[in-house]
Amino acid sequence: MGTTFSADNALPNSELAKSGAMNAMLARNWWVMALRGVCAVLFGLIALLLPGVTIASLVLLFAAYMLFDGVFAIVAGVHAATRRERWWPFILEGVIDLAAGVVAVVAPTATILAFVWLSGAWAVVSGVMMIAAAIRLRTSHGKWWLGFGGLVSIVWGILLFVAPIEGAVVMTWWLGAYALVFGGVLIVLAFRLRGHRNEPRGAVPQGA
Repeated sequence: MGTTFSADNALPNSELAKSGAMNAMLARNWWVMALRGVCAVLFGLIALLLPGVTIASLVLLFAAYMLFDGVFAIVAGVHAATRRERWWPFILEGVIDLAAGVVAVVAPTATILAFVWLSGAWAVVSGVMMIAAAIRLRTSHGKWWLGFGGLVSIVWGILLFVAPIEGAVVMTWWLGAYALVFGGVLIVLAFRLRGHRNEPRGAVPQGA
């Protein structure tokens, strides 16, 4: 009655069949993975070559999200009020979201500065905590490496406060570099999947 197991990997044959079906589905739709990779590479190139445009686009995307989220939060608050439920947290959240969205549209530079300063504050605080932890850490366990990492984090945070615009550009470059690498990995994966697109549907993967 029991489930039979494969001698190759000690997994139930039913699980292997499910895995094979998933693999076949991904292989048949390899072009979707390739398209995602191409889009990521294009975004990465734009972020590296046109960081100003990328920053402005991200701010507008953030503003649109805040506006939509604020509207939905207020609608949820109104519905909660009609059902005599707790409504004011939804309304408050909606008003704050709408205000943030309006600020992002009217004063995009202020939005960028706020984001960079928040990132700088996080870097400084995390750096201080890393150094505090390093003081109690043994030398054999990487005491100096942890302390050095904390110092780098603090320096980076201070630089973001001193030169926020330049810091935003650098952060955009990092985002672009990540998108390039991520997109390249997806493209390689897509062509690996393409080689298996004609395999029988639901086939048990070999050497899994």
